[in-house]
Amino acid sequence: MLEGLKAAATGMTAQQQRMDALSNDIANVNTTGYKHERVAFGDLVSSAPGAGAGPGVVAGAGVAVRAAGRGTGQGALRVTDQPLDVAIQGEGYLQVKLPDGRTGLTRDGSLHVDARGRLTTSSGALLQPPVTLPIGVAAKEVVIQPDGTLHSPKGTPIGRMALVNVVSPAALDDAGNGVYTTNAQSGPPRVAGTGTTLAQGALEASNVDIADAMVDLMDAQRSFQMASQAVRTQDQMLQIANGLKT
Repeated sequence: MLEGLKAAATGMTAQQQRMDALSNDIANVNTTGYKHERVAFGDLVSSAPGAGAGPGVVAGAGVAVRAAGRGTGQGALRVTDQPLDVAIQGEGYLQVKLPDGRTGLTRDGSLHVDARGRLTTSSGALLQPPVTLPIGVAAKEVVIQPDGTLHSPKGTPIGRMALVNVVSPAALDDAGNGVYTTNAQSGPPRVAGTGTTLAQGALEASNVDIADAMVDLMDAQRSFQMASQAVRTQDQMLQIANGLKT
C-alpha cells in the first residue's frame, strides 16, 4: 500500500509542476519574444509487486516531470512603427551582455538608447558587440536593414546587430526577463543563417496560445485532484489495515 501512496503523491507533484509552467506561460502571454515552456512526463522505476501477483505483472513507482525546454515556434509580428523596435524572423537571437558579465541571448527586440548612445534591450542589457549611435543621429532617423545593419539618414553604415543561434535552442537556460544563456547541451552561440532576418518597426509577440494554455491548465488541475483523491483512498486503506491488526 505504501507503494501506491508514493505513486499517487508523485502524480500530485508532477501535476503541480505542470500547473506552475502553464501559469508562467499565461502570465507572460504579452511578453515580447517569450517562448512557452514544455514539460514531459516519464515513469519512475517499475518493479514486481510481490509473490502474490501474477507472472509478468509490474508495479510502477510513480511519475516524474522532465523539463523539455521551450517551444521555439515563431510568434506573431506586432507592428509598432517605433524605429528601434525589431522583430526577429526565423531562428536566432540578439546577443546581449548581462549585468554579471555573462553573455545572454534574447528575442526581445524592444531597443532603447542609453546615456552614452548605446543600444540596450528593454531590461537594460547592452547589445553585443556594442552598437553606438553617432552624435547627431537621432533614434527616429535610424534605418535597420534585414541583416541587422544600421544606417544613418544619409545611408552611412553605423553598426550592425549580431544575429546568432545555437544548435539546440530548446536546451537554453532561462536567465529571466526573456534572456537565455547557453550550456553544454545547447552549444555555444554561432552566426545565424541567412534565413534569419530583422523587421524594423515591429516586435515578436509571445508564442503562447492562451486558449490552449487555459485548457491545459484545467486538465492539470483535474489530474491533480484525481491524484489527491488517490492519496486519500490509499490513506483510508492503510487505516482499515491498521484497524484489522488491532
